Amino acid sequence: MALAHGAALFAQVEQRAALLAWLAVVVAVGVAPFLMGGTLPVLLRAVGAGRIGRAGATLYAANTAGAIVGALLPAFLLIPALGVQGTAWAAACLNLAAALGAWTLDRHRLIDIPSDPTHAPLQARGETAPGRVARAGRKTAMPAPMTAAAQVHASRADPVARVAVLLYACAGAIAMGYEVLWSQMVVPFMSTRAFAFSIVLAVYLAGLAIGAALYARWETRDPWRSFGLLIAGAGVVALLEAALLGRWLIGLQTTAEMTVLAWTGSGLAGMSARFLVAATAVVLLPTVLLGAAFPAVLRIAVPADRRGQGAGLVLCANTLGGIAGTALTAFVFLPVLGAVRSLALLALLACAIGIAAVWRTRAMTGSAAAQPRRERQAMPWARALVLGMLAVTLVVGLFLPADHLARLLPGAQGANLVFYEENRGGTVAVVERGEGERHFRRLYIQGVSNSGDAMPSLRYMRLQALLPLIVHAGEPHSALVIGYGTGITAGALSRYPALERRVVAELLPAVLHAGPRFAGTYGAATDPGLDRRLRDGRRELLASGEHYDLITLEPPPPSAAGVVNLYSRDFYRLAAGRLNDKGIVAQWLPLPTQNIDDTRALVASFIAVFPHATLWTTELHEMLLVGSLQDMPLDADRIAARLRIPAVRTALAEVGVMSPGALLATWVTDRAGLARFAGTTPAVTDDRPAIEYATWVRPRELTRTLPALLDLRTAAPVAASDQALLADMARERGALDLFYTSALAAYDGDRGAWARNAPALARLSRDNPYLRWFMGGE
Repeated sequence: MALAHGAALFAQVEQRAALLAWLAVVVAVGVAPFLMGGTLPVLLRAVGAGRIGRAGATLYAANTAGAIVGALLPAFLLIPALGVQGTAWAAACLNLAAALGAWTLDRHRLIDIPSDPTHAPLQARGETAPGRVARAGRKTAMPAPMTAAAQVHASRADPVARVAVLLYACAGAIAMGYEVLWSQMVVPFMSTRAFAFSIVLAVYLAGLAIGAALYARWETRDPWRSFGLLIAGAGVVALLEAALLGRWLIGLQTTAEMTVLAWTGSGLAGMSARFLVAATAVVLLPTVLLGAAFPAVLRIAVPADRRGQGAGLVLCANTLGGIAGTALTAFVFLPVLGAVRSLALLALLACAIGIAAVWRTRAMTGSAAAQPRRERQAMPWARALVLGMLAVTLVVGLFLPADHLARLLPGAQGANLVFYEENRGGTVAVVERGEGERHFRRLYIQGVSNSGDAMPSLRYMRLQALLPLIVHAGEPHSALVIGYGTGITAGALSRYPALERRVVAELLPAVLHAGPRFAGTYGAATDPGLDRRLRDGRRELLASGEHYDLITLEPPPPSAAGVVNLYSRDFYRLAAGRLNDKGIVAQWLPLPTQNIDDTRALVASFIAVFPHATLWTTELHEMLLVGSLQDMPLDADRIAARLRIPAVRTALAEVGVMSPGALLATWVTDRAGLARFAGTTPAVTDDRPAIEYATWVRPRELTRTLPALLDLRTAAPVAASDQALLADMARERGALDLFYTSALAAYDGDRGAWARNAPALARLSRDNPYLRWFMGGE
């Protein structure tokens, strides 16, 4: 709860004492996991002292199975129904219920997990396990003193345990490194929706649970050999799966999606099946092997009389290794080597751990003669197998192309990949397609097309920057762009000479690196007058405290995971507090990326903060919300004067806006119209990020949303007596109406309507680059 309300305080403290700010976050976030991390060792101590591997495997599998439910419930049920804070309260209640259950069991009976008959619990022999709490009123039997032989075994076991714990810590680093890389490997086959991340995490946890459960059922005699082969096997399997990824997986995903869609009629269920197939193909098998390694190392490192303490040490070492592996993979391996080479490196390290475990010293295991004959016979083939895994890893790692994953991107098929970068924030690619006037490049982030420099994108992004400046009721001198994207919006600001301060906030370094590949940006990537800040846009507003005449946003679509916080009512309140007098916030409103009810929620969020709000149609698929805390009268003379600025006039003429009438023809409605459209739909808030967890967008949703918004259209309330301007507005609006009507008919499958209107559209497109792009240069 403190985190939900502490963002502003954190940003302020970070500016003065970054270490202190982050330490506070670590403490706030870390207390609950710290306490939960002790639950498994405590439970392991509470169960009967049978086979430690089997008991640990059973508990670990049960705990991880619960984690699977925890990974899926928030995204699919709890957050949509209860909100973020309600979900946190629900989790707290479940924790309390578990605590109450444990307390009740501890008060009334002992807990035993069945063990092998030949390894019966101490209670079967009339004894009480060390450290065990007996029923109230009964005395606890003291453990028998250790015999001399047992003391010798314990002294020999200590170095064995230390080596096992060290190797398992390294295995934890590798396992978490895999998780970082798998999030990149599944990019070509997934989505940026929160559901996709939940499913990948659930599959990861399912693999761990299945592996532990299988080990509990088929426990082997030699845990060292099992541990070594499991860790090495996980590495080579992960690398082989990466090498085998291809278009076949997309076909399998499509089959699964269509099958589930036919059964359920639910787009969300169909897409979830699609994500499940991809996650299973990439993640499941290696995690099964990793999950089986945990009980194996428990058998090596944890003595039965100190099973709680020993299991805690094993988990602690594994977690610390996981932290190190996450940091190294995300901040060193991935940026330097890329995903494919990093995966090969981790597979080699896994093989090294496997070799160290299989080639354990006799000092740890005793003389060869003391080992059972069956174990001595198994040792040569185990060593040969782990060496074979190393050889396979070396061969695959050397010959697998570094850009293997890049070639699988959805937009890369039959196109030219001009930029590809894997970084800690995600995978960014630029794909080139088309020829002549229809030549363009697209920006892909995490495998999802975000934007590009084709004419439709060029038009709406130019207007995203320049339209609010032109209709501004004051004299704008400063502007902030949240989201660099292709750089077109940020670059368009340079066309307005009165701007003295131009700032852009971008979260991903790779997006800035990709910037020079796009046309129409006016050199934004290297413009010395543009202050490029590598920071989340919301955090920029919290931390800097600077005020602006214009804040314009070009984030990813609102349904993408984590992006909703740039579309929420809470964000708009923050942005409104960073506006100068008569300042404006301009928000990109994509239409096909969410269902119409979710679009209503986005509008409701905006008008909940800005008493003066307007809507403009910047392109067939996009609109622009413009809001202010003060009135925004449309002054024809001021608009015309700003459009006469040579750089502004040229920039807009290139996208089909060649006059004040053409600009004003994009007007849709005022706040009253927006309120009618939103109706009683609840606003999107930080606590209720409904759109992030909304049902899957329906096919051709544009044909529902765009007409509903265009039905709100009124004449632009411009103060003008110039009849020529009014006639120009009417003519330009008629052209847009004809184009929109024809395009919507084509979307609905009525190609005849498009054909009937094509001659008129062709005439209009001769002097309009935007319409000409759609008409194929006719």
